[in-house]
Amino acid sequence: MHPSTPDATSSLVRRVLGLDVGSKRIGIAVSDPLGITAQGLETLQRQNKRLDFEKLAKVAHQYDVGEVVVGFPLRMSGVEGVQAEKMQRFAEELRERLQLPVHLWDERLSSAEANRLLRETNMSIQRRGQVVDQMAAVLDEKDGGA
Repeated sequence: MHPSTPDATSSLVRRVLGLDVGSKRIGIAVSDPLGITAQGLETLQRQNKRLDFEKLAKVAHQYDVGEVVVGFPLRMSGVEGVQAEKMQRFAEELRERLQLPVHLWDERLSSAEANRLLRETNMSIQRRGQVVDQMAAVLDEKDGGA
């Protein structure tokens, strides 16, 4: 290797963190270092704003995250509702706390797709509820990374 040639690791892109934020849980997914695939992480059971943001900051640091994608819950008509306004505020606060770019991503069909995929398995209804947010975050990340 020539001394002026950068090594392969210096050209790696930092990971993208995908979040599917609900009132009780936050589904979390993280991309691989190249941004090609995403894997679901453990779903965060929400407690309060301070603790939730602390946990998200730990995940962002642990995985060397460079940007965040937050599911944006538009109505099927494309109109923003109360939940969309909440996500805009959540994304802005996350931007300030993590000092990272935070993007809103249309999630209208990702939760429905996650539920459909889980219905096709033999997973119990209770377990399905625990997994759907995580899968939606992975699907959002997959769609957002394209």
